[in-house]
Amino acid sequence: MRLCVFEATSAAGLGLVLGEEVADLRKVAPHLSPNPVDILAGGPAGLEAVERAAKTAPRLALKDVKLKCPVGRPGKILGIGLNYHDHAKETGREAPTTQMWFNKQASSVHGPFDPVLMPAVSTALDYEVELVVLIGKRGRHVPRERAHEIVAGYMTGCDVSVRDWQRATQTMIMGKGFDTHGPVGPWITTPDEAGDVSKLSLKCWVNGELRQNGSTSEMIFDVAQQIKHLTKAFALEPGDLLFTGTPAGVGVAFSPPKFLKVGDTVKVEVERLGAIETVIAQEIAQTRIG
Repeated sequence: MRLCVFEATSAAGLGLVLGEEVADLRKVAPHLSPNPVDILAGGPAGLEAVERAAKTAPRLALKDVKLKCPVGRPGKILGIGLNYHDHAKETGREAPTTQMWFNKQASSVHGPFDPVLMPAVSTALDYEVELVVLIGKRGRHVPRERAHEIVAGYMTGCDVSVRDWQRATQTMIMGKGFDTHGPVGPWITTPDEAGDVSKLSLKCWVNGELRQNGSTSEMIFDVAQQIKHLTKAFALEPGDLLFTGTPAGVGVAFSPPKFLKVGDTVKVEVERLGAIETVIAQEIAQTRIG
């Protein structure tokens, strides 16, 4: 199942992607939440409601709709650093023996085809293609063999990073959490359709140039290990997002670095989960209060 949020000239709402079409679910089931996370958190009952609605829902051509961010405002967005062997190597560092986590701010989550902002305070803007995990059930002290029970789905994501701000603090939080720097999508793929996520290809192109070409098989800590580790410290809750690391090929690792520029097009894709594409636009440093 691939759940999306969309806009179109004739409709806007919650959709189920079926091949090259989108079923407009709330046209026939207005009781369904417009946020796919709420439906997935409902477990089998939520999925059954979607399947029933899809049988009679009007269809729109996928090419005629604009796909929006498929999740509401997450409670937590967590990212793991240096989680691919080749990425650790390209940074000149040893593969970590302990998971290295940081926060991305909730306001960084962004639509899959919306412009990403070049910060007014930096030009050291970088890309990182990542498998993103959506949590669907509350979990605490979850063992590795049961980690799959709290996963609602998967998305393609780009962990946009402001490298000079990232390096300015040990926690990396400031450089990882700028507004618009967490685009995800293009939809949420449920685990049954995603299949085995331990061997998915990940790719990133900048202006058509392939920069990253890796596989989730290169992870140092797999998704189940990540969930086990995190839930030892705190609960993961429905709507939380995990950015699970990036393979080699990031801009900062080139000599000289290949940072993004205003006008660049960045496309990232995870096998079976779809591709998202954004254009870099200049932020205007304008005071906004309220």
